[in-house]
Amino acid sequence: MLIFLYPSPFYWWRWWYWLALGVVGETLIVLSSLSDSATAAQVVADMLRESCNPAEIHTAALRAQVERALEYRRRMADAMANAPAGPLREHLQDTTAGIADWIRNIFSLARRLDAYQRDDLIRSDRANVQAELNALQARLEHERDEATRAELQEALQGKTLQKENLERLHGTMERAQVQLEATLTALGTVYSQLLLAGARQVDSARSRRIEESIREQVASLSDLLGAMDEVYRHGA
Repeated sequence: MLIFLYPSPFYWWRWWYWLALGVVGETLIVLSSLSDSATAAQVVADMLRESCNPAEIHTAALRAQVERALEYRRRMADAMANAPAGPLREHLQDTTAGIADWIRNIFSLARRLDAYQRDDLIRSDRANVQAELNALQARLEHERDEATRAELQEALQGKTLQKENLERLHGTMERAQVQLEATLTALGTVYSQLLLAGARQVDSARSRRIEESIREQVASLSDLLGAMDEVYRHGA
């Protein structure tokens, strides 16, 4: 429009300067958009890493799994930042809106597993509880004093309950470890699906499947974390 209204605003101005200026302006807008998206993606990644700091996980294998989850999230953010501004980028962002919650649940799960695996007292209790149970049973069989027998029976019941709780806790943690590995695999699958979605025209059916997968994983991990808390509340 300006090329027609003001073809020569200055005596030295040439009409084609407007065309060149327009090209430069569009280039700056694109670069600014890319820069803003990349910066935003980096800020989000940094905030997530701060709240899910792998350094808080002492067990090397679990810490590596948290690092892997964060790396998937970082690469997803990069893929979205590199997508053309507009409907595609917005669609990818909407599709992966639950990823941060997923990562937080992975971190919470890893932290609980880390605490359990490093708990020397629970490990000692699991190693000794059966022998202690057998010893109480043997004493009860040979004890003749009724008052002492009553105390031994009460101790035997308490020790039996402790053994059951320890077994339940161990079983829950074993399932949690398997679930952690499975959810990381699912996260990797979502990452690859996201790359495919960004490389072609948006497929609403595929996007819905990705969203459903994310929601299912978040819900599944939330349920598992709740079950772990319940077992801990009943004590070992």
